[in-house]
Amino acid sequence: MAAYEPFHNEPATRGHMPRWAAPPLWIVGLLLIHVALPWAISRMRVRHGWVKGRPRRGNLFGLILVASGMAMIAWTTGLHFMAAPGGWEFERTPRYMLVKGPYRFCRNPTYLLEIVMWLGWAIFFGSCPVLVASVAWWIFFAFIIVPDEERQLEARFGETYLQYKSEVPRWLRMPRPS
Repeated sequence: MAAYEPFHNEPATRGHMPRWAAPPLWIVGLLLIHVALPWAISRMRVRHGWVKGRPRRGNLFGLILVASGMAMIAWTTGLHFMAAPGGWEFERTPRYMLVKGPYRFCRNPTYLLEIVMWLGWAIFFGSCPVLVASVAWWIFFAFIIVPDEERQLEARFGETYLQYKSEVPRWLRMPRPS
């Protein structure tokens, strides 16, 4: 299977923005949604594990999840940026299908990594409201966004997507017991 499968039956300009504008917009969006929002939610209640306004060592483990999630999201976003013909696409269902990088192991790596980041913030802030928001985020992805995207991808790419879907799990492949 190719790195991406283009779909050429749509106008090239629909849903695009200039390549130079995408990175700053992406960074601002990432910081607002996945940094500022968890911080604001964490201020709603007590921060478990924090003493005198500072996290304890156990809370710092959450930053490993946050940093890992951000790095991997940057990778998947870069793959989309490079694959988008003619510019950055702001369509939920792009005109190409990525099957390389983390997309070899998971059909929805960006969503999965966003959840990992939010769980990391829940641990770092010791925040039950952020944990609840993480679960709500996953429910939103798992039961609303992903099924809708999969229907659109099946309609757009047909057999190519169905083959990919049969080979790559929605979230992660669980190891089989020996």
